[in-house]
Amino acid sequence: MENNAQKIELLAPARDAEVGIEAINHGADAVYIGAPKFGARAAAGNSINDIKRLADYAHRFGAKVLVALNTILNDRELEEAERLIHELYNAGTDALIIQDMGILELDLPLIRLHASTQCNNRTVEQIRMLEQIGFRRAVLARELSITEIAAIRAATTIELEAFVQGALCVSYSGQCYLSQALCGRSANRGTCAQMCRLPYDLLDADGNILLKEKHLLSLKDMDRSDYLAEMIRAGITTFKIEGRLKDMQYVKNTVACYRRKLDAVLEGLSGFQAASYGKTRFFFEPDPQKTFFRGATDYFLHGRTADMIQPDTPKSIGEPIGRVTRIGKNFLETDSKKTLANGDGLCYIQPQEQQPDKRFGGFLVNNVEGGRIIPAQMPDIATGTMLYRNYDRLFDKQLQQKTAERKLPLRIVFSETSEGFKLEMTETNSERYVALDFPAQKQTARNTEQASQQIRTQLAKLGNTCYEAQSVEIRTTQTWFVPAAELNEMRRRTVELLDRTKPENKPTTNAKPLRTTGINLPKQQLDYTTNVYNHMARQFYETNGATHIEPAYEQLPPEHTAVMTCKYCIKYQYGWCPRQHPAQSPKEPLFLQTGKQRLQLKFDCKNCEMQIIK
Repeated sequence: MENNAQKIELLAPARDAEVGIEAINHGADAVYIGAPKFGARAAAGNSINDIKRLADYAHRFGAKVLVALNTILNDRELEEAERLIHELYNAGTDALIIQDMGILELDLPLIRLHASTQCNNRTVEQIRMLEQIGFRRAVLARELSITEIAAIRAATTIELEAFVQGALCVSYSGQCYLSQALCGRSANRGTCAQMCRLPYDLLDADGNILLKEKHLLSLKDMDRSDYLAEMIRAGITTFKIEGRLKDMQYVKNTVACYRRKLDAVLEGLSGFQAASYGKTRFFFEPDPQKTFFRGATDYFLHGRTADMIQPDTPKSIGEPIGRVTRIGKNFLETDSKKTLANGDGLCYIQPQEQQPDKRFGGFLVNNVEGGRIIPAQMPDIATGTMLYRNYDRLFDKQLQQKTAERKLPLRIVFSETSEGFKLEMTETNSERYVALDFPAQKQTARNTEQASQQIRTQLAKLGNTCYEAQSVEIRTTQTWFVPAAELNEMRRRTVELLDRTKPENKPTTNAKPLRTTGINLPKQQLDYTTNVYNHMARQFYETNGATHIEPAYEQLPPEHTAVMTCKYCIKYQYGWCPRQHPAQSPKEPLFLQTGKQRLQLKFDCKNCEMQIIK
């Protein structure tokens, strides 16, 4: 690896250590995983031992393990969080992803801190504050455009991380209190109930239903895979895949897809390289549409568009297959060029005029005969309807097997000693080196070419290890005959020693002390959206000049305030934007209603934002 090249990191989610290890095998330069407690996905916590096991594996490849400890903490939790951070550091954690500024006031080890996207990282002023404190990286808000990213890069030197794939929160991260307001489950405390995925009626000021039972806040999934080079040039150095609650198959498939795309981009850009090492081989063709997929949006990267939501379902729709051309008594025919298989799952979204109430449905494929699909149960469907495959049985079966391997190159040297032979191995990326002497009775080879070839062949048989032979060099005064069994034992024992010779597990090289005073806050009047939930966070802001600090929403919910702030806008989505079509806007205020809950929509057209008010 070039020492002066800018390292570009592919960051993958890990629900647990096993998923994290497979993410590394499929080419991730880093993984992020939940701490035992205090992560923004409470259902995805992991033990210290599992995090250590993952770190030990990742560090072989120069890959990193980032631990999410990104909820806001109450006063009772601060001491436990401090103890946990030391345990994570000692386990080999490369960085912590945090939201709560109270953590800065704890007695911390010298560990890298990354500012979670929950910190609402969408302005130059916010990123400058994080840089002043000593955060090494800011995870940018998903809503930022390529121009806004470039402006932040021009004004700061902190590492910039951006999401590129996966599920989207409709609210600015860290600014969503809808789940807390409606059912007492806080997104900032890791227990979001995903109220944004529910169906809502949209009502005008007179109570007229404009839209009925639509998933009006349920965004499609982000897909920025075609814009990686553009994002690198704008200043992004880490590309993050969402999905700490996603399964193994999703992670394998998505990481493999982005590894290939990113490698292709890096080949065409000078001065950049992958942030870890090791050669990855894939045994399948990745396709993100074949695992969990709601449809794609680049989500404001190149401006506002009117196709960000999937209003008919919050579920995975998968890959488009084709349109229904004929319906028989027990079969369907389509114009699809895709190969379907028994057991595949298909779904559809009916045209509005044909199924006004229930448009989304699905069925299993019982059999495929030529171009005919024989469903397990015939759906109520019309010709012209687009079919999607949201479960590819054969692809899923393939993903449950070995789908990739990642190998580290070894230089192997076989030489002689006065008592026998010596075997040396050097892992060329990390320069880890081991050597072992093996006493032996030497036998002169009768067939020198065959004996030399046997030495090279047997020592290069690294099998299921994470190594592959880059070179095998023989340094002897004459050619010796060494039985294959002895060569195999030499190789096995030397590899075992190399495995035990692990890289340093406390990554302090890029860490630096934090600064918690003399910080330029973006503002001195702090309302509930700053999420101050403990006395140490309050102390941090007061020390740095805050003159008014409201408690977090979870501590003291203010009345008639925004429980969600979004850059996404329902009026724009449906062609009612006053800037675009001023005469078409419905009578306001508009309301969302689900069950007995009614929420008011407020539109800040100057800043192109939508708020949801309880």
